[in-house]
Amino acid sequence: MKVIILAGGSGTRLWPLSRTHYPKQFLKLEKIEYSIFQYTLKRALKLGKMDDIFFVTNKSYYHLIAEQIEELGLRIIEENILVEPEPKNTLPAVAYAVKMMNVVDSEVIAVLPSDQMVDDVDAITTLFHSAQILTENYFVTFGIRPTSPETGYGYIKPGNPLGNMFSVDLFKEKPNLETAQMYVSNGYFWNSGMFLFRKSLFTTLVQQTCPSVANAFLKDDIVECFKESPNISIDYGLLEKSSNVAVAPYDGDWSDLGSFTTLYAKYDMQQDECGNVFFNDEIMLESTNNMVYADSDKAIALIGINDLIIVDQRDALLVCRKEDTQRVGDVVSMLKNRGDSKADYHITEYRPWGYFTILESSDFYKVKRLTVLPQKRLSYQMHHHRSEHWIVVEGTAEITIDDEVKLLFDGESVYIPTGSKHRLKNPGKVFLEIIEVQSGHYLGEDDIVRFEDDYSR
Repeated sequence: MKVIILAGGSGTRLWPLSRTHYPKQFLKLEKIEYSIFQYTLKRALKLGKMDDIFFVTNKSYYHLIAEQIEELGLRIIEENILVEPEPKNTLPAVAYAVKMMNVVDSEVIAVLPSDQMVDDVDAITTLFHSAQILTENYFVTFGIRPTSPETGYGYIKPGNPLGNMFSVDLFKEKPNLETAQMYVSNGYFWNSGMFLFRKSLFTTLVQQTCPSVANAFLKDDIVECFKESPNISIDYGLLEKSSNVAVAPYDGDWSDLGSFTTLYAKYDMQQDECGNVFFNDEIMLESTNNMVYADSDKAIALIGINDLIIVDQRDALLVCRKEDTQRVGDVVSMLKNRGDSKADYHITEYRPWGYFTILESSDFYKVKRLTVLPQKRLSYQMHHHRSEHWIVVEGTAEITIDDEVKLLFDGESVYIPTGSKHRLKNPGKVFLEIIEVQSGHYLGEDDIVRFEDDYSR
């Protein structure tokens, strides 16, 4: 079995934890060992080998995927990480992966979103293998048996039995609460966004239901494929228009972590006797059913507060009622409309060589902590508008300034004048930590002229 992992989404409803340039699938949440993406990959490895798994993503997330694959001790297969030239939603994404797989028509292919948590891996794996029997004639989707009337999910109305599975009568978009309650009472399933199909049937159905996508991906040039393809989901483009769709019910614990309400439910084991979820030493007096998710060392206290979600990050604070968590995406839209970078960036940003955290900034200076992974190096670069001062906090740094190379050790520092070509490398086997002090009249990340780069940026 081949597997497609869709890893291009931005997850705006978990802001400020999830942001455009480091979305929820790559987060390592409190009390959870791996990122959501890594858990998805581990599930995919129950269905196929590493050679059989393809990732569809965008250019910004390529190095995040590579880094998190490496963290699991797995081999990176570069040609299996498929970068979309532009985002066009899930149907073109799946069509892209199917085109690039170069497999026979009878090949069975699974599609997994990268931002879902499934607790019973053995049960979902067994269900995927059992559902293969239907793929001769059906495009199989996986329905989650609802535990509550959620308004953040699409719904599937089951039709005629197909063994312990069903044909699909109808797909319903995200409903209001009253309609969701009706769906749950009538035996509808949540639409999980996981799929299983044979290549031959997928090709036929796309040609029948969405020929504009099918014809676009007949072209050899992938950029042209995406340019000509409409922006359309697999639900709208294929599932809702075809009678060859079946649903395989899954009864276990599942969450797409699509809102802070679902995140609160995920941490049910963290709840105290009053239903409060917290991760540090927050004080909650006469307060019930709250969640406090904070990354700071500050003392946090709630008194007489009920049913709130509080997410405290160094650069952003979210406070909302649990019933309003679906509206967090509106906040992100407002931030983007006013040009606020906190919609897209954390104070910690990840790069192919490691990551940096902004410690302090103003119009004319910025202080960062750089962490460089072993044997990695930054590009050989120059800045027009700022000078930099590097101080080694931990590890050994190999510094190149205008082609002169030297080593710096703990506590040593170096000054890089404006206009000087420079490069930083970690030649050691442990993380290198640098404090970087920038000074100048323009400190934007786009003030970089690269002369050499290991990552083709």
